[in-house]
Amino acid sequence: MRVTDPRAMRAMAHPLRLDLLDLLSRVGPATAASCARHLGTSQASCSFHLRQLAKYGFVAEAPSSTDQRERPWKIVDVEQQFSSGSPAAAEFERVFIEREAVRMLEWIEGRKHAPEEWRKAGFSTTVTAPMTAEELDELGDAFRKLLEPYADRIAGRAPAPEGARFVRILTNGSPLPSTADTPEKDDPGKDGPEKDAETE
Repeated sequence: MRVTDPRAMRAMAHPLRLDLLDLLSRVGPATAASCARHLGTSQASCSFHLRQLAKYGFVAEAPSSTDQRERPWKIVDVEQQFSSGSPAAAEFERVFIEREAVRMLEWIEGRKHAPEEWRKAGFSTTVTAPMTAEELDELGDAFRKLLEPYADRIAGRAPAPEGARFVRILTNGSPLPSTADTPEKDDPGKDGPEKDAETE
């Protein structure tokens, strides 16, 4: 799903709504009451935010297999792409990145309790390299294609192997400021010691 409507992006820029989408992608159709138990919040709050997500097409009602009074919700598309450049997109990206940073810090704090094989498997990596805009675009496409077989498991298009657990993969390519546009800072050492340096 490609999202271009600024109103839809603003609707997504809420931590609980992102939590709800993430939860539905992992557990499948669930009621507001079930979501509230998973997320540690109120049923009324989950119900309100699920209706807002439904308003913009992110979730939809799912058939109830038991009590017809229940109102389960399902995610419409496990993959969303957002047009960038607008204030609404910038706000969504800010909320999204802050949320992802919390996830990573929680893993760092809690990984000592994880099984050894998962501690070894978890990773963080970064590289700073010169590339053109076209190369960066191609790299993003390559990452998306690399992750497609795993995303298919969430969408139900492929089975997950025994022993699998949900893993969060965050990829980001952020162009850095051009050094040609950044003036060099004066080196205080060029003209002698700094003013607050101790003298004998």
